[in-house]
Amino acid sequence: MRDRRRSIDMRLRRVRRLAAVLAVSGLMSGTAACGSGSGGAGSGDPNTLEVWTRSNPDSAATYARVFAAFTKKTGIKIDYQPVINFDQQLQSRASTKDLPDVMINDTALMGSYQSQGLLKPIDPASIAGGDQITDKSWSSTVGIDGKHYGVPYSRQAQTLMIRTDWLKKLGLKVPTTWQQMLSVAKAFATKDPDGDGKADTYGMVVPGSAQNGYAAWWGASFLWQGGAKIIEPAGKGKYAPAMDSAAAVGAVTWMKDNLFCGRKGVVQPGALTAVTSTATNFQDGNAGMYMTGPYNMTTFDGTLGKDKYEVVPAPAGPAGGDVLADGENVYLGAKTGKHEQELALAAFLVSPEGQKIAMTSVDGHQPVVRIPVNSTLDAAEVTKDARWSVVQKAYEDASEQFPNAPDFAPIKQDTADALNSIFTYCGGDVRSQLKELNDTLAGDLKDQDLLK
Repeated sequence: MRDRRRSIDMRLRRVRRLAAVLAVSGLMSGTAACGSGSGGAGSGDPNTLEVWTRSNPDSAATYARVFAAFTKKTGIKIDYQPVINFDQQLQSRASTKDLPDVMINDTALMGSYQSQGLLKPIDPASIAGGDQITDKSWSSTVGIDGKHYGVPYSRQAQTLMIRTDWLKKLGLKVPTTWQQMLSVAKAFATKDPDGDGKADTYGMVVPGSAQNGYAAWWGASFLWQGGAKIIEPAGKGKYAPAMDSAAAVGAVTWMKDNLFCGRKGVVQPGALTAVTSTATNFQDGNAGMYMTGPYNMTTFDGTLGKDKYEVVPAPAGPAGGDVLADGENVYLGAKTGKHEQELALAAFLVSPEGQKIAMTSVDGHQPVVRIPVNSTLDAAEVTKDARWSVVQKAYEDASEQFPNAPDFAPIKQDTADALNSIFTYCGGDVRSQLKELNDTLAGDLKDQDLLK
């Protein structure tokens, strides 16, 4: 009965998401033909670009330095608007047919934005310095139709943050395999690595909530390392769901049995309701490992201290050590009138000068470029921090991104819903639950006319 109820719940969620997509599509009709003269701040001045980023005040301060340098260099003014509720505000602006000139946001959102007609296609050859961006980074801007709809701006890959002081105290080594990582996690949870005589430490931090797709975002690296795919290309612009494969069943079963339904303390309490903003156990000092993005290093340096933890490659699973890679692209709003100015800004953002400014912390503000997309730059050299070489090597040699051409948002959310449910209800059958997820993913692809 419980499995049947979860099945009904998942189908209802997909119906609600489809209704939301259809409603948004109605708002978007005609957006691609928008002009630039209706209401956007700065839109009336041909030499002013309205630029949005999804930023809190900390990262916004870094972007402001970048845009100030661009204006000084070119004379083109920037009406900069850091937006926290980015997608909600973007949909509102799209409904009035007045998009920002330029947007910087996640790579995984490209398919969604492009399918709604929010973006202008971009010829990579039109971007000065575009030939210094690798094919791997450019590939994440290709839409279903084969055209590019963004310019790569920043990239990152997950690595393992680990308490080296705890390893030393317990006589342990940095883990390089799943099984070694599990053994270290159990030791961190049971052998009092902080020496306070209390059972108050945990093996690893997991932001495993279904909210906003976190369980899929965090779990993706384990799926790649287990040889699994969520969806895979099937030729001629079509895709097929792949979460019922033997590799997926094996990876998800390992996570379920060892991290969530095994020994208490391997992951932090409340892991399956935690998002990144609440999964603070590593920086709080009571969890020993965290598979996460490099943007957290600034926070961890200030809370734990650089001498207490290390950044290391992710432990390998049966299929290797690939991790989730993601990042941000520069998108040009589907408007007319300022194309040359937009291309000038894009070129500056990916230039060595623009990338270095964005990679540098001033007054403690967080950098907004992690791994540079400009291949002439080395992250460790620019930051004077050798840890970034670990992140850059992970991105270049052992990473995989979510598919960007489809609208991946509903696919990620359905995957997160299913994984969270599997990890919560320990008595369920993983194979049948993933078969059910696969059927749901097939529906997501069919909704986008992408199912083979």
